[in-house]
Amino acid sequence: MSGPRPTDHHLLRDIGATVAATSAAAGVTWGSYNLLVWQAQKARTVIPHRTDNAPDGDGLYRPDGTGPIRVTRANAADATLHLAVFGDSTAAGLGADTGVQTPGALLAHRIAVETGNVVRYSNKAIVGATSKGLDSQIDAMLIAGHRPDIAVILIGANDVTARNGIRSSAVRVGKAVDRLRTIGAQVVVGTCPDMGVITAVPQPLRSVLRLWGLRLAASQKSAVVAAGGRAVPMADLLSEEFREAPDRMFSFDRYHPSNAGYELAADILMPEVLVALGEWGPEPLPEPPEISPSVDNSKFTERLLRVVRTVRHVPMPHGRLG
Repeated sequence: MSGPRPTDHHLLRDIGATVAATSAAAGVTWGSYNLLVWQAQKARTVIPHRTDNAPDGDGLYRPDGTGPIRVTRANAADATLHLAVFGDSTAAGLGADTGVQTPGALLAHRIAVETGNVVRYSNKAIVGATSKGLDSQIDAMLIAGHRPDIAVILIGANDVTARNGIRSSAVRVGKAVDRLRTIGAQVVVGTCPDMGVITAVPQPLRSVLRLWGLRLAASQKSAVVAAGGRAVPMADLLSEEFREAPDRMFSFDRYHPSNAGYELAADILMPEVLVALGEWGPEPLPEPPEISPSVDNSKFTERLLRVVRTVRHVPMPHGRLG
């Protein structure tokens, strides 16, 4: 995996008269605004600032379960299927102990065993990326000259903490899917996870992040399907496990998944990946549960969400965490 090390641990910016006016216009008191600022500061003190990159799991994965094997000129032609992963730190696998425990490597191993193909795995995800970075990640893959047969995208958490617009963020994901489909790749997208499971972020800021993330996930799904991809509702499928066993599902930073968290993510993505490859079989896919954003959709949360969306100086925990 290539890309810069994350430098997301931003300090609070100055708060001016414009902020106060915008907060009042959004129907939220200055005290409520200060509460969001204080909670973002508190989250920064609880969630460690990561300066490491995710472990590298790139290479060849064989049907006998071996891998990753470093790709060389001698063995490159052995690969009959190419998997590429794009997105943020969860796509890269930050929080996993070793490269083989990152989500893309887990998928590569399982695809090889399930299909009998030798799978070449390439991780182009970058820690700290938002949907704005997907184009450059795809560029990097094309420059290397290795077009994927199957692409997996995991993106969204950083679009929430960076306060990127929901519609524009979803449109960028749809364009990335369309671009990959145009070059012949099947595409599976894990939509924005449930930010409400991150208990290191206090309430009510956590509910604001959760509501924004669920709305982004719904918008992403529409854009992905319209572009010919397959959308996997990660929030719906991961939330219960992460809420019930946070010590096991999160890594030490209490934000990124652990080995167990990534294994569950791979479990959830795998059926859609096999369907995309034509390897699932005649059985229908199981219907995922649906998590309604109305759980945290109080009038107060809505007002806070409007402030976060419209006031550029409302800080988020670490600016970009995923």
